[in-house]
Amino acid sequence: MTPRITTDQLLRFFPFLLWWPLLNKATVRNDMMAGLTGAIVVLPQGVAFATIAGMPPEYGLYAGMVPAIVAALFGSSWHLVSGPTTAASIVLFSSLSVYAEPGTMDYVALALTLTFMVGVIELALGLARMGALVNFISHSVITGFTAGAAILIASKQLKNFFGVPIERGGHLHDILIQFWHQLPNINPYITAVAVATLLSGIAVQRWFPRLPYLIIAMIFGSLVALLLNMMFGADTTAIATVGALPQTLPPLSAPNLSLDAIKNLAPTALAVTLFALTEAVSIGRSLGARSGQRIDGNQEFIGQGLSNIAGSFFSGYVATGSFNRSGLNYQAGAKTPLAAMFAGLLLIVIVIMVAPLAAYLPNAAMAGILFLVAWGLIDFKEIGHILKASRRETAIMGVTLFGALFLELEFSIFAGVLLSLVLYLMRVSRPRIVSRVPDPNKPKRKFSTDSRLPQCPQLHILRIDGSLFFGSINHVQEAFAELEQKHPEQKHLAIVAQGINFADITGGSTLVEEARKRRERGGGLYLINVKKGLWESLESCGCLDEIGPNHVFQSKGAALTGIFQKLDKNICKTCDKRIFRECAAVPYEPKTD
Repeated sequence: MTPRITTDQLLRFFPFLLWWPLLNKATVRNDMMAGLTGAIVVLPQGVAFATIAGMPPEYGLYAGMVPAIVAALFGSSWHLVSGPTTAASIVLFSSLSVYAEPGTMDYVALALTLTFMVGVIELALGLARMGALVNFISHSVITGFTAGAAILIASKQLKNFFGVPIERGGHLHDILIQFWHQLPNINPYITAVAVATLLSGIAVQRWFPRLPYLIIAMIFGSLVALLLNMMFGADTTAIATVGALPQTLPPLSAPNLSLDAIKNLAPTALAVTLFALTEAVSIGRSLGARSGQRIDGNQEFIGQGLSNIAGSFFSGYVATGSFNRSGLNYQAGAKTPLAAMFAGLLLIVIVIMVAPLAAYLPNAAMAGILFLVAWGLIDFKEIGHILKASRRETAIMGVTLFGALFLELEFSIFAGVLLSLVLYLMRVSRPRIVSRVPDPNKPKRKFSTDSRLPQCPQLHILRIDGSLFFGSINHVQEAFAELEQKHPEQKHLAIVAQGINFADITGGSTLVEEARKRRERGGGLYLINVKKGLWESLESCGCLDEIGPNHVFQSKGAALTGIFQKLDKNICKTCDKRIFRECAAVPYEPKTD
């Protein structure tokens, strides 16, 4: 019998079937206008990002064509726009410049190979339904990495901004040392073009925020360079330009899948994958919250993977979700992913029309634009919020930021993620453990953590908030040992377990061992308000039978009634605490000397 394909499976392989019925004249018109806006914006960005990545300028435009269309067709978000980004570009340059000279064919081949590898990893994670992985990457990692990448972008453009020679591939301190020695050689004409570009971009962004400030700054810088050439002639020949871009469709390409290339690029591919997926899914979820759309992280993984695989065969380097282009796409009125597809298609048309004009675009103007891009990447507000809110998050951000500046860039991501996980494990390895007693001053004698309230001389009640697993057991055992040392007369222990989601074998064994110790002392261990997850995990390892099913209670009232029957009534007679209602059933007999 031929297996039938379910609707969910069909939508998983063809997610565009979900939004295709929404298309009509109005939505297509809105998507067309949003796509045109996106295509115009990506034009200067693509060239700038390719420059950051050490790729020929046209490759930044190619990365915004086919990858954007494929990601829109097979992704989950209706507003996410994929293509070249600053972070991916800076990681690409930092990683590949070690193996080849930027801009050469060998370098381009490595970039295409890396793109293919990233796409395969993303696709595999999506098909394996591993979309939840991005939840383990702290926002502080992204903030620190982005700020570090921004500083590196600016530092690597110092040579183009001031017209001084600086060797490629150095770390931040190497670049700054070289620049210090080159201060006497600053070219005033190149610097004038860069400063004019930078200031014009700032002015447009401040006073005319609705205009495309990057395009205007690029044009203004080019005009300043032409003016300087006309006024000073031969003295300005050092103002190099990007050069005319080819007026062609994205040429077919092929990654280098040799074993050496894969081995060298594997760490970078994994780091880029982690960051690219986090970027794409977080942008999609952010826009989805505004538009009311629920984002499927697994489907987004698949869309991003297919996007990069396709891009590697159409001369595009690593593409992922773009913060500014996706936000612009939403604000421009995009209704469906057709807008991102239009952006990719219209970019092809625009490139064919304006590619020769890149011959007039000075590298100094590109440096000024990249200074603007770098400044915009640093989220000062979020950095300030992290610094005030949490020392742990500050440490994570700091490690990632300084790792990006002084280590290999891709390893800064690993360092940030690793520290995030370590701090998270440290947090969950110390579940909150507090003593609880009935408060006679509260309605229904609700339990309280007030240490001033009297305790029963035979029964101690603890509340544990956190799962019992191998990482947290040492903390729980220390709490049990401290309790036994301070209150040896309290032979009975009741654990309020509504804050415990599950217990692994180690956690279950710890409860069993504590129950055994207390039985030997004539007491017992009891569990109150046991969740389904904890019940099932204790039952599956056989721990529930050893603790005793009659020692497990689903309400505090039933627990106190049951446990009170096991207390030594001779001690109850002389006890003046009387903290339980059940205590009234035993007549009080004061101690006599």
